[in-house]
Amino acid sequence: MLKIYNKESGTSKLIEQKEFTPGCWIDLIKPTDEEIKKLIEEIGVKEDFIKYILDDDELPRIEIEDDQTIIFIDVPYRKSKRNFTVVDTIPLAILELNGYVITISLTDTEALNDFKLDRVKDFSTVKRSRFIIQILYKVSVLYLKYLKNINNEIELAEDKMFKATKNKDLAKLLVVEKSLVYITTSLKSNKVVLDKIEKGSIIQLFEDDMELLEDAMIENDQSIDMSNLYRDILGSMTDSFATIISNNLNVIMKFLAGITIVLSVPTMVASFMGMNVPLGDFATNEFAFLILILISIVLSLFVAWILKRKNML
Repeated sequence: MLKIYNKESGTSKLIEQKEFTPGCWIDLIKPTDEEIKKLIEEIGVKEDFIKYILDDDELPRIEIEDDQTIIFIDVPYRKSKRNFTVVDTIPLAILELNGYVITISLTDTEALNDFKLDRVKDFSTVKRSRFIIQILYKVSVLYLKYLKNINNEIELAEDKMFKATKNKDLAKLLVVEKSLVYITTSLKSNKVVLDKIEKGSIIQLFEDDMELLEDAMIENDQSIDMSNLYRDILGSMTDSFATIISNNLNVIMKFLAGITIVLSVPTMVASFMGMNVPLGDFATNEFAFLILILISIVLSLFVAWILKRKNML
């Protein structure tokens, strides 16, 4: 899908248009062969760059070839896997070429939504350097948002921890831990890209751009610290979770064993009294059945009291 946006200044509105014009923003999401061909022929994007972009395993980096520079960063997104929601990362390519800013990704990313809805302050497609820095800042902020959601999931899991008896509860924590691995790895790679851009040799940076870039770097560093902290907490919690699940199952098994012993008492009494042996006057007593029930109840309560004292019930 190819869309073209244009916004000349902070006072104008974002416009979606059909044709390429200098100063516009070209956004491609999972581009078709026809869209790729159009980008190569009309804009002059190198075909090798397109091949890089279509690889969802591309690492964050800056690729320079001849007069073209492309920035690869990882952006987080949610996906469903085995009835769980996993946070994964995908590469987002940003290219400034011949007066255009081009963004290419394999799926729609939340990092660009605010730009498409024209909710970003001082956003202009004409101010290309600032636009690129704004994208990098939005990506860093988006990581913080996802990390806060992960922290909420960890707290919910902690509340359920002492009642957990199912492997599904533990599997949920493992999914969250996997998401943190993806996030941490991508954040560290994005940090390398941000450090290179800070040197000013990749894109032209003005004073306001430098301040925004520094904010993006601070947000990225904060996200790295948070992800490392959550990974440590989650690693410890996962071990504790597994131990608690095992202990809870042992408690349940102990309780069931105690109940089985208590319920076996009436069975033993009934079996003994039902043997083919003479019972004298008791066999013809009209209250024999009630007496047997009373004996069974008393013995069961006595056994239950003993088991309770030994912490088996």
